[in-house]
Amino acid sequence: MTGRDSREYPERPIVGVGAVIVDGGRVVLVRRRYEPLKGRWSLPGGAVEVGETLEGALAREMVEETGLHVDVGPVIDVFDRMTRDDAGRVRYHFVLVDYLCRPVSGALRAGSDVDDAIWANGAALAAFELTDKTTAVIEQAMKMSFDSTGRTR
Repeated sequence: MTGRDSREYPERPIVGVGAVIVDGGRVVLVRRRYEPLKGRWSLPGGAVEVGETLEGALAREMVEETGLHVDVGPVIDVFDRMTRDDAGRVRYHFVLVDYLCRPVSGALRAGSDVDDAIWANGAALAAFELTDKTTAVIEQAMKMSFDSTGRTR
């Protein structure tokens, strides 16, 4: 992709990756700097570049957006995020692959495509006005992040 504008009104869906970075009962949220979801809290992530694996793209995006190096775990969900304009044309279309991740090093900070990055209590997400899909993905990640003894993996 040559620039941010090429994501708007795309000729085909763009493959993106997202991370639910879990540490205990906390999860990383970022406030988006650009559309789609500009100014809204969401999960960190970004587009896969040509020649990049999904996991490689995710690891790169996490350092760029959050300052965190992560261990990329299993896929949580794969879904479409599509936004249409007032005329009904597809303005944005991403196919997103969200992964469960855990931080291994670095310090949380707002990076390239975000205005803010925080650790949020996974049980108190309502205040962030996340999309329904984002909330569902985080809830699934929280279930996946605990082993059969109730300890975090």
